[in-house]
Amino acid sequence: MMSSWPGPAGSYGMSDPGALRQLTVTRVRVMLREPEIIFWVFAFPIFLAMGLGLAFSDPTPDVLVVGVEAGSEAERYLAHMPARDELRFQILPADETVDALRRGEVALVLSGDDGAVTFLFDPTRADGRTARALADGALQEAGGGTRPVTVRSQEVEQQGHRYIDWLIPGIIGFNLMSTGLWGVGFYVTQSRQNLQLKRLVATPMPRGYFLLAQILARFFFLIGEVPLLVLFAWLAFDVQLEGSPVALAVVVLVGAACFSGLGLLACSRARTTEGVSGIINVIIMPMVVLSGVFFSPTRFPDALQPLIQILPLTALNNALRKVYNDGLPLSATLGDLALLLVWTLLAFFMALRFFRWK
Repeated sequence: MMSSWPGPAGSYGMSDPGALRQLTVTRVRVMLREPEIIFWVFAFPIFLAMGLGLAFSDPTPDVLVVGVEAGSEAERYLAHMPARDELRFQILPADETVDALRRGEVALVLSGDDGAVTFLFDPTRADGRTARALADGALQEAGGGTRPVTVRSQEVEQQGHRYIDWLIPGIIGFNLMSTGLWGVGFYVTQSRQNLQLKRLVATPMPRGYFLLAQILARFFFLIGEVPLLVLFAWLAFDVQLEGSPVALAVVVLVGAACFSGLGLLACSRARTTEGVSGIINVIIMPMVVLSGVFFSPTRFPDALQPLIQILPLTALNNALRKVYNDGLPLSATLGDLALLLVWTLLAFFMALRFFRWK
């Protein structure tokens, strides 16, 4: 009976860390030889950030939500504004208006004092410009027509309060999810379909080593993947990292581990690349829509919010934005990280339980 597994660097026992190291190095080398992987990991998020950053092409919602600062001049006119199907007014505390605008929860904020109403909006967003025009008409009508109300426009240009500032962490989270699922799940299934995994059955290598090597190899690409996107966002759109780079790195590592684990679970029994593609899409698509990548999840009904909040991408995006946009310490993300770790451990051990070589 064989007691060791021969590898490129010599013979390793079943529990020798050298075997894990060689598996990880081999996986990295295979990934570097695949141009598709290089594109999706490094180039695609840059193109995505560029397109969304330039166009801000999220569609105008059927009903535009307008935030009204509590106690402001705008609230005095609110009761007299005519009902409009296109607008819904929501009273907000003064310290929450800017954050609600940045997160996309409202398209426009009305405030003001000394007899004048101030419109606060992001001019790069189509819904903000539309809401400003519609709200101006409703406000003037409430004041008696013929423009009796003095209004001031204040465009959101301050770094950290724009839509692009809120968007970049969502793109990072989306990229960690997609590359974790596709980079791990698709590769393992392809190796199974090509009978490459079948050859490993004859070795005494534990399946846990093989699965863990896929996650560690994924970490290798984070060295260039996330810093490149952060640098691009800073150079192209002046998006600043408000929090600690160390805190951001911890959140990224936990997020990458989570979705690599889900990638292993997705491919644990898939026999063909077509089959695993369907499984991965079933995992990805709901989170792309629900988890706040391109717009705030608060737009969805209250009945969906408990489900949305337990999704791993929601937790990852929340943690990324707390560090990236709000400059909060790592301790503020502990709840989100705990949820991600639960998903990671659950996915990894289920993959370990159901994984098959053939």
